[in-house]
Amino acid sequence: MGKVVAQANMSLDGYVAKQDNSIGRLFDWLQNGEVEMPTPAGDFAIHLTPQSAEHLRQWTSSLGALVCGRTLFDVAEGWRGRHTLDVPVVVVTHRVPTEWVEAHPDAPFDFVTDGVEAAIVRAQELAGDKVVAVAGGTIARQCLDLGLLDEVAVDLVPVVMGEGNRPFFGQLASGEAVLGNPTTCVQGDRVTHLVFPVSP
Repeated sequence: MGKVVAQANMSLDGYVAKQDNSIGRLFDWLQNGEVEMPTPAGDFAIHLTPQSAEHLRQWTSSLGALVCGRTLFDVAEGWRGRHTLDVPVVVVTHRVPTEWVEAHPDAPFDFVTDGVEAAIVRAQELAGDKVVAVAGGTIARQCLDLGLLDEVAVDLVPVVMGEGNRPFFGQLASGEAVLGNPTTCVQGDRVTHLVFPVSP
């Protein structure tokens, strides 16, 4: 099985979204460089510095599946049935959105109603030897609490969002988690790409 990696664009003070789920300036770095890259799904193009472009190429080529929560799925309107990263998506939810499923019969989306662990197992089945990416702070926190993560990948943006927004992890059941020294540190323009191994 491939690695399970929690990934997020994060502000300097640890937030991944505003309280209303908008993202503020967290994704500005995707349009501030001279290297044009179409997204894997081809739905739009981004413009990166050479350093960020190489980092993102390696990341997207390593992916085999994505796990997210129902809130992110709803906010993104199900990515219209095809995620921008063009990988299968496993959604952790209490209720399967039957009407959405019927409207998108060919969408590579699985809806798992029996918890995060089951969602990770399903995603690893879909991904094979490739990486399972975990998106969204609530699901990432649960995975970290349960010991399911191998790495944490952060695109750190020099923006301070302020108190009351949505944190990457939030309050852990264990109180704290110790990560290893970064195995990746790539400086882009208004973003630093970091990857931390999760200590056993």
